[in-house]
Parts: sequence; structure tokens; C-alpha cells
Amino acid sequence: MVAVFPHTFVSLSSCKCLPTFNPIYSPPQFFKKSSSFIKIMASSEDPVLEWILTEGKATKISRTSPVGGGCINLATRYDTDAGPFFVKTNRSVGPEMFEAEALGLRLMNETNTIRVPRPYKVGSLPRGGSYIIMEFVEFGSSRSGQAALGRKLAEMHKAGKSDKGFGFEVENTIGSTPQINTWTSDWIAFYAEHRLGYQLKLARDRYGDSSIYEKGQRLSKNLTPLFEDVVIEPCLLHGDLWSGNITYDKNGEPVILDPACYYGHNEAEFGMSWCAGFGPSFYNSYFEVMPKQPGFEKRRDLYLLYHYLNHYNLFGSGYQSSAMSIIEDYLRLLKV
Repeated sequence: MVAVFPHTFVSLSSCKCLPTFNPIYSPPQFFKKSSSFIKIMASSEDPVLEWILTEGKATKISRTSPVGGGCINLATRYDTDAGPFFVKTNRSVGPEMFEAEALGLRLMNETNTIRVPRPYKVGSLPRGGSYIIMEFVEFGSSRSGQAALGRKLAEMHKAGKSDKGFGFEVENTIGSTPQINTWTSDWIAFYAEHRLGYQLKLARDRYGDSSIYEKGQRLSKNLTPLFEDVVIEPCLLHGDLWSGNITYDKNGEPVILDPACYYGHNEAEFGMSWCAGFGPSFYNSYFEVMPKQPGFEKRRDLYLLYHYLNHYNLFGSGYQSSAMSIIEDYLRLLKV
């Protein structure tokens, strides 16, 4: 999820605020003490340090440094003699948000396709809030590029399937908006109710926007013609795939970060394409693994709509016109 104006591509640093220094750890004070003293302090005051210095198998933390890129959570790199760790903290929410993220990361990892950071530990902070500790991925320059990204993403979609239908084991968030993942056997019903319907209700309740709500509901009830002759399987989706959540490791292989996972129609993964910069090589490689289905181009804007609505609800009226334009175009196309 990223706050940019519609159809504008921006860099990671320009769309999310930089965090401040992590207040739960003060290196100068601890560095003067023995490792046993650090472990005592960590155990009593800081569960992040406790895990790193026990289960993380570190005996010394050489430094911590803030990591830019997010405005929802505070991100910090911990350098240790057991290697670096990546830690996100949030003082405002309990561990459920990070537990959902960790589940998504584990499931994507289990497909053995595209690289994602391995999650290690989720927990509560003593004075409120929560944290997640995960693998720190060393980023490098892109060498494999979009062709490898498209192929590996398609391989993940092909490998990650659910026999429970469309949804997810837990509710999660898209940005800071709740994402409802109630298991549903029918994709059109799931997308109409738990994706478009939820966002439309938010827009009505938050902004009093009855026009977009009424037109959007009319569209939601008439989606079936857009899916004629389409085979839809519940594929494991990253769910929030924009440029800020895509990078490359030091070997030049693609890495995807910060998921909002659920099982859905594979084409829904392209809903953030308006700020992901997917080019022809991405789509060509993707469709070699997951063949393009009839009517793909006709459905593309339908999946953009969910994310435009979410940006409208999160960031305001700059996104209302784009969302409304998509809705009205489909109402004319479907003649409803």
C-alpha cells in the first residue's frame, strides 16, 4: 500500500515516512556491560533483545539503525555477531497484525518459489504494542529483473493453493485498513462482499459518499459477465504488490516484502500495478507459467478498483475520482 496520486510512479523514500530511532534499545549503555548483564536486562525489559540474545543465538549487538520505508511501523536493523535481524514495532496495536504478516510470510516461503523474509518471532511489548523479528535480507542491484519477478510470482501462485476456498486463516490489513478474509467458496461473491463491498461501506461511513457507495454496490451485484469462461482457483497472493514491496537481494534475485496475504484469483495480484511498474517482460514471463485467461484485459481495472478505494479511504479525495471513473466505466460496459 502506498500513498501516491493516481497513475504516478514514485520511489519508496518519497511515499513513506522515515522512522525515528528505536527507543527500546540504547546501545551505549549496554555496550559497557557484560553479555550476561545484557541478557538479564533483555529478559526483564525488552523481549526483542531477549529473543535475539537467546533463540537468535547472538552474544553481542554491535549497533542498531533505523530502516526507512514505512509510516505504519517503526523498522530497525539489529547488527549482531549472529548476523543482522530486521525488527518492526508498533506501539498502537497488539500482536495480531504481525501474526497475520508472519503467517503470510511462512506460507509464501513454503512454496519454495520467490524469496520473502523468514519470520522468527512475534510478541507484545511490555508497555503496549507489538513487534515482529525476521530475517534481514541484504538488498542489491537488480540483475534478474522483471522477467524473473513475473516467473517466480506465477510459480508462487501455481504452488500456493487452498482447499478451503477464497479467504485466509486470519483477518489482516491492507495498509492500516482491515482486510476481511472470511472463507468463501465463490470468488465473485468474496470479491464483491469482502473487497469492494467493505471498502464502499467505509467510503460511505467516513466521507458520507453515498454516490460511490450506490454505484459501487450496483457494480458488485453484476460482476458475473466479466468472468465468463474463466477458471478461478484460490491462489496464495501477496496482496499488496507495489514497487515499495518489491526488491532484489545481493544475488540479484527478486524479493517481495510486507504482504497482505489471502487466497484469491491470481489476477487480483496485479491490483497495485498502477504503482508497481510492471512491464511487458513481467507479464510475458508470468503468463508463460500461469496462462492468460479469456477477458483478462476486461477485468484488469476491476482489481485496480479495490486499491483505489482503499487509498481513498486512507488518504482522502485525491483517489475518489479514479475509483468512481472505474465504477462508471464498468456500469456502462455491463449496461446496468
